[in-house]
Amino acid sequence: MTQSILTADSSVGSWLDDPIGGPILRDLLAQGGQSADALRPVRKLAIKRLVKLSKGQFPPELIDDLVRRVAAGDVPASAAATDAPPAAPAAAGPAAVERPEWVERIDAGRFTGKTVIVTGAGSGIGRATAARVAREGGRVIAVDISGERLDDFVAELAGADIVPVVANITDDTAIAAIVEAAGGQIDALANVAGIMDDMTPVHEVTDAVWQRVFAINVDGSMKLMRAVVPGMLERQYGSIVNVASEAALRGSAAGVAYTASKHAVVGLTKSSAYMYGPSGIRVNAVAPGPVITNIEAKFASELGAQRVRAGMAVLTDAVEADALAASITFLLSDDGVNVNGQVLASDGGWSVA
Repeated sequence: MTQSILTADSSVGSWLDDPIGGPILRDLLAQGGQSADALRPVRKLAIKRLVKLSKGQFPPELIDDLVRRVAAGDVPASAAATDAPPAAPAAAGPAAVERPEWVERIDAGRFTGKTVIVTGAGSGIGRATAARVAREGGRVIAVDISGERLDDFVAELAGADIVPVVANITDDTAIAAIVEAAGGQIDALANVAGIMDDMTPVHEVTDAVWQRVFAINVDGSMKLMRAVVPGMLERQYGSIVNVASEAALRGSAAGVAYTASKHAVVGLTKSSAYMYGPSGIRVNAVAPGPVITNIEAKFASELGAQRVRAGMAVLTDAVEADALAASITFLLSDDGVNVNGQVLASDGGWSVA
């Protein structure tokens, strides 16, 4: 058997496809009651990234042990005999090429002197966006419903100019508190906070699911926009980025409540871009594809599960939230000076499949 050369920097896909690393990794997953399918969304990431993403299930010592076992050719007997990667189907077009892992590049000073409100800043895309703005010199009003997540975020970026605000963005009093925390100058707003639905089609959706999804995804975004725009009009300057979704571009990505809510976010974006463009305020949206966040899909409908999973047949690989933060901060910053009223599909090409 050819000696494998795998390291902690090798991608998860390289490990799974390797004649030695694949069986070892699959055997490890099987011991935890999982299959290699669990790692499909993170195939492109370096295997060492699982340490952070797995929240303790893949400790650093485990990665070190995997590397050691591969170097020693320590393939489990049962796996060596029976477990091999499935043969790849015949390609209809050019074969996919594994690209080097993307590395975030900070543009120091891009947000210097700017105050930026970011909702959902305690986790996922919101946290990655708030962190990038802070690391690029901005003052961040970090909003989240969880004080514990905000405390962790602030501690992670000790020394950065971050004002944490625990708030429910559907509440008018909370909206006022966010604006007060920002002070007299609000240069930009990133409406990131949002929730998924339960994948139910219209004949099964409940009032509770519909109202909760719209309250957070649409009402919360609208309320914050309504609160910050007057100050931006006074200064004739401002940038707003709303996080929509692939579900704003297609009907196959979620249930009816989430899909309708994200279409509404696009409506908020386009109407506001048209209304305020001449006043120096840009309003854009980003439509993420699959992203590794703490938002989990739940299927409360057999029909919804069947149809949505069918629509995922051409799903692109999931990315980490930092990749979405790169798109969002581009539009938030002055680099997006000539972009207004657009929906940027930051989805790895899913929207063109």
